[in-house]
Order: sequence, then C-alpha cells, then structure tokens
Amino acid sequence: MCNVLVIDDEQMIRDLLRQALSRLDFTVDTAESALGGIAKFESGAYDLVITDVRMPGVDGRYVVHHIRGSKKEATPVIGLSGTPWLLQNGGFDAVMDKPFMLQSLIEKVKDLAKSPAAG
Repeated sequence: MCNVLVIDDEQMIRDLLRQALSRLDFTVDTAESALGGIAKFESGAYDLVITDVRMPGVDGRYVVHHIRGSKKEATPVIGLSGTPWLLQNGGFDAVMDKPFMLQSLIEKVKDLAKSPAAG
C-alpha cells in the first residue's frame, strides 16, 4: 500500500484526488496549505507527495524545497501547475499541467509509487 499526501488549496482537487487514488488502494491524506502539508509530511510516513504549486502564502516550490532538504529527501513529488514549463529543474519528480487529465495523473502516481524511493 502506498501513502500519498495531497496538498492543494482547492477542496475540489483534494476531494477528487482522495477519491480517485483511494479506489486504487492508495491511502490518501490531504492538506489545504503548504505549511499544513509540510507539518503532515514531517509527522507522517508518505511514499509520494502531490502539491499544487500556486497557493496563497507559501507555495508548492517551498514544499519541494523543504522535502529535498529533509531526511526523507528521496520522496517523489508531483507538482500541479498552470505554468509547468516554469518549473523545470525545480526539484519535482514530475510536473503536471493544471487542469490535468485524471488518468494521466494516476499513471504518473503509479509510476512514481513503483520507484525505489517510494518503495
């Protein structure tokens, strides 16, 4: 079983990803802000993090920067962004366009969940 943390300020996105990934036997936890997500990441055991990039206050770039500087630095991180081309070399394992095709995101989650860092 794979534990996934979804960080997004939009309730609809959090609910959609929780529902879709839960159906595939992923355990999904959510946070509505970058700081809330970082707190959960530090206190939990997650195999993968999905974070929106643009959020009020601290953004998803800070989330990935924090993860890469932590003891769990190898945790795969997927960034969701309306401007994914601006995030190249940003520390993300993958960046998905927002709006995203749900099936494409699910496939990316499955790929990264199989990686050695996620297992």
